[in-house]
Amino acid sequence: MHQLAPWLDRHDLSLSTVVATFALIVAVVVAVFVHNLLLKYWLQPFGKKIGVSADLILSFARIVTVSIWLIALLLALDLWGVSVGGFWTLLASGAAVIGVGFLATWAMISNVTASLFLAVWRPFHLGDTVALLPENFKGRAVDRNLMFTVLREEDGSVLQVPNNLFFQKIFRVGG
Repeated sequence: MHQLAPWLDRHDLSLSTVVATFALIVAVVVAVFVHNLLLKYWLQPFGKKIGVSADLILSFARIVTVSIWLIALLLALDLWGVSVGGFWTLLASGAAVIGVGFLATWAMISNVTASLFLAVWRPFHLGDTVALLPENFKGRAVDRNLMFTVLREEDGSVLQVPNNLFFQKIFRVGG
């Protein structure tokens, strides 16, 4: 123990930082252990009652465990004087970009899929008058592509209706 103080001084380390890091690691190990106990005795039986698969619960547990360790790593870096403020900003920005990307991808895929279903089931044809309810958007179907169905209203204005709305709203064909 008497050799520890000179070694810490030689490497520009403080005993309080080492102890705090050790305490953080112990706290994380305890938190992961408690998380696994809660999962085993509470979440798994609850999941069986509501019909959630064991694989989904296991995936959730792994995500939470990795998140706990990632947060602990960032806290340890902060204890050692490494600024993590920029990393938090990068992480939040990356999450926002990924979220927007998933939303845009979902919107495009749902419209393309709806377009294919409209082409197969043919609930209306080009030239038919289509009204979307309850908004009462009404027009003659003049064109359909992978994203939109084009309706021309009686006054000549054009409505670009996303194809997935025909599966989310009630619509009337004719009159």
